[in-house]
Amino acid sequence: MHGPHLDGATLSLLWSLPFAGMLLSIALFPLIASHTWEHHFGKISAAWALAFLAPCIAIFGFETAWAETLHTIILEYIPFIILLFSLFVVAGGIRLVGNLVGNPGTNTAVLAIGTGLASVLGTTGASMLLIRPMIAANSDRRHKVHVFVFFIFLVSNIGGSLTPLGDPPLFLGFLKGVDFLWTLQHMALPMALASAILLALFYAIDRHYWRREDREMTTESRVPRQLRIEGGHNVVYLAVIVAAVLLSGIWKSDIVFDLGYDIEIGLQDIVRDVVLLAMAAASLLTTKRKTRIENAFTWIPIQEVAILFVAIFITMIPVLAELKAGPSGAFAPLLTLISTPDGRPIEMSYFWLTGILSSLLDNAPTYLVFFNLAGGDAAQLMGPLHGTLLAISVGAVFMGANTYIGNAPNFMVKSICEERGIRMPSFFGYMLWSGAILIPLFVALGLLFFR
Repeated sequence: MHGPHLDGATLSLLWSLPFAGMLLSIALFPLIASHTWEHHFGKISAAWALAFLAPCIAIFGFETAWAETLHTIILEYIPFIILLFSLFVVAGGIRLVGNLVGNPGTNTAVLAIGTGLASVLGTTGASMLLIRPMIAANSDRRHKVHVFVFFIFLVSNIGGSLTPLGDPPLFLGFLKGVDFLWTLQHMALPMALASAILLALFYAIDRHYWRREDREMTTESRVPRQLRIEGGHNVVYLAVIVAAVLLSGIWKSDIVFDLGYDIEIGLQDIVRDVVLLAMAAASLLTTKRKTRIENAFTWIPIQEVAILFVAIFITMIPVLAELKAGPSGAFAPLLTLISTPDGRPIEMSYFWLTGILSSLLDNAPTYLVFFNLAGGDAAQLMGPLHGTLLAISVGAVFMGANTYIGNAPNFMVKSICEERGIRMPSFFGYMLWSGAILIPLFVALGLLFFR
């Protein structure tokens, strides 16, 4: 940035407190003051955003705070929320109707299908498409929370590993010059191994809980299982969304709009966002209202994500600035762990540091920070440093599953489940699940691929 901006080298760790406060609010308020959080989470989020903006204005001036906020909102938050919004609306117009029962075989099959779809439709698209049918199939079960925890692990995160369309971090890599097929060639083995282990573990856990259900629930019905699609035309809108996102990475228009403060928007990005919003509008206009009602479609999940993530993006500004400052920033002790004294990258450190920060920050900007710390040259990172790029990619995509805020679909799935009366684990309760299941898996993957 050449205009007014924060120099991460001059910031202390105190500037990270609003972001930490935002995360702790998401974690603790639903536990200790759920009623207050439910009715005032927007005000609490705004308070944490102001906790960064007010001292930023006082110390660095209004123009610097304004420039940083505009840069984050226009170039990062708005495209992010438009993509989520369009996928949420379009997928919410597709209703899978049938009499599926959420037994271990069916649940495992749906998770496997969703894991595969996530690399094509994106983790958000696949999650929004399948979460409601999964809820319906398991509606009569008493023991079902684990189903949706594994859904987040697989469909909302690890499944989006094979293409740049699957998860935002990989799309950023694509925009930086990483070949479209690089992720498929290099991430297929880690993704297949992780998915196979998690699906097998899920089947064992689900089978255990299935045996504890009421006998009439587990008795095999002779009624044939049927499945049909309502609102199937929305699949076309999903395909257009995927194509628009892909095209924006391939097509580089010479027409660029300069909004000042180092904010430049290419024509391809404007076209992409307009097409995405048009597909959402078309879905709302052409999908029967009855389909959305029976799909239990409401605006609450996307509203909650939009409000919470705008505060997360704003409070994250100084944290990312400190990370970008590298050895000169407040996080220098962490960053010295990623290279040997002679400058060679330590792949295991890239894997874990990218992953841990992706669990707490949005995984897309975290990926970009470590991509740049590794040199930022796509040709080098796909060639001699391909192991480093793989470590960054796997860490960002896989470990986004460690917390509800590691990847936006995680929070949307949680919100939809709770709206349908499913008591999902708390912020820390979910981390107990991910800590017990995912961390040992990631240790094994690290030893296999990044030693």
